[in-house]
Amino acid sequence: MLLDPEVNFIPILAARVKVDSQVRINSTGFIGSAMGKSKQTGNHKSDKKKNISKTWKTKRRTKDLDQIHSDMKPETASKLLHQEVDYDVTGCAQHYCLHCARYFVDMRSLKEHFKTKVHKRRLKQLREEPYTQAEAERAAGMGSYIPPKTVEVKTQPVEEDMD
Repeated sequence: MLLDPEVNFIPILAARVKVDSQVRINSTGFIGSAMGKSKQTGNHKSDKKKNISKTWKTKRRTKDLDQIHSDMKPETASKLLHQEVDYDVTGCAQHYCLHCARYFVDMRSLKEHFKTKVHKRRLKQLREEPYTQAEAERAAGMGSYIPPKTVEVKTQPVEEDMD
């Protein structure tokens, strides 16, 4: 006996709705569950909201301590402290704190920064020698533990003729 497919389709759909009483249709035509997480994935405004945590974590990201240690080497430090005038950077790239990796508007604000807690904390963090691959191997059990050395870090010298 042959059955018409349209006649069979309606009873099956009705039976499915009766069995699963938790299925609902909201005002947008979205079929979802009354319990649990929504299955809606698309939204035209979602580009801004996709990685909120990543956006907040990287908003004010500064250089890592090992990068600053490499910047503190004399040849690199002299290049950073005596940069050419760059109008796109704060203070035309003339007032730079080497330890905090920040540009300042003028010499006065740079000197005030040297007295702040933020700068002093950064100096304290930089006293510890940067983490190396050899230290990582020792921590993994490929050698004996050697405590990290302390490096003497002082606030950079300020040249008054930069004003």
